[in-house]
Amino acid sequence: MTETAPIRWGASQSGFAVIDCDVHNSVPSVQALFPWLSRFWREYIEQSGFKGPSDTAYPNAPTSARRGTTAVSGGPPGSDLPLVREQVLDAWGTELAILSCDYAVDAVHNPDADVALAQAVNDWQIAEWLDRDPRLRASVVVPSKQPDAAAREIERVGDHPGFVRVFLPVRSPIPYGKRHYHPIYEAAVRHDLAISLHFGGAPGNPPTSVGWPSYYLEEYAGMAQVFQGQLMSLIVEGVFDRFPTLRVALVESGFTWLPPFLWRFDKEWKGLRREIPWTTRLPSEYVREHVGLTLQPIDGPPDAARLLRAIDQLGSDDLLMFSTDYPHWHFDEPEEALPAGLSPSLKRKLLSDNAREFYRLGVGMDNGGTP
Repeated sequence: MTETAPIRWGASQSGFAVIDCDVHNSVPSVQALFPWLSRFWREYIEQSGFKGPSDTAYPNAPTSARRGTTAVSGGPPGSDLPLVREQVLDAWGTELAILSCDYAVDAVHNPDADVALAQAVNDWQIAEWLDRDPRLRASVVVPSKQPDAAAREIERVGDHPGFVRVFLPVRSPIPYGKRHYHPIYEAAVRHDLAISLHFGGAPGNPPTSVGWPSYYLEEYAGMAQVFQGQLMSLIVEGVFDRFPTLRVALVESGFTWLPPFLWRFDKEWKGLRREIPWTTRLPSEYVREHVGLTLQPIDGPPDAARLLRAIDQLGSDDLLMFSTDYPHWHFDEPEEALPAGLSPSLKRKLLSDNAREFYRLGVGMDNGGTP
């Protein structure tokens, strides 16, 4: 594969304003968080030589970052707001972009540092991103291994209008349907925030059900299995029955695996539902009511007929939401992000309307940027 410069695709070309549901904003370094850390934690970091979370879901692989996305200062891709403005917000004619800060606080084993870093990251997002561009929305970073502390962080910043969801790495120590995580969902519902289950995570356990893989390719291609397990857990454990207004976005999960998975899940539920009497509907019905998925990465070559077939198998065209997954590299041309040949009504749903409704984003703008 050869890398190319970031594409440019303005709203005048797409025909609609765009809501981008997955743009990564990266913390340049742990020192960048110092203005929002107490003196104790600043001294702790300086004296211990702590460089920030060392685990990352994105190693130095071709898919991890497009050429030209590294900050001028040398910071990691996604750490420079002017570059994000140029390469994403302006280039795509973006009305709104939802930030996914994947700063791996879940990889920090000191529980107090875990909490302090999550708080600092959210304050950094407000000051350095949300306050500097009205087109941005963000995900609340939480100490996900500590649900009570995570709920307190949601309570602290959840009313800020810039936050629209809570970031949870899809890999976790135990399945997210367990009652252990109810405090997070209670807080999210209270503040009308969606939950974002996002590719990656560093809980310390293997990313496959049969142990540790040898290569990144195995983890990258197999992450869909983790999303399947989490989605099944949320439904079987009755999370959507207990929290009927909860919304869950699967981000960077792919989506073509979902129809066959739901077919099997529905079939087995019919024979075994006595075990879980609190689930009163088919699993596929819970998904269509509570779940959204981002478009990237699209599995296979861009093809309108293939995408339409997948949507037909999903049983709804309301589930998919546009994303660039910036700065990760999944496509070179707009037609590879969203196939040509789609009807205007479907194109508008995918580019903006589905996300607007899922994230409660209110009335949009036309392609000229006018309210």
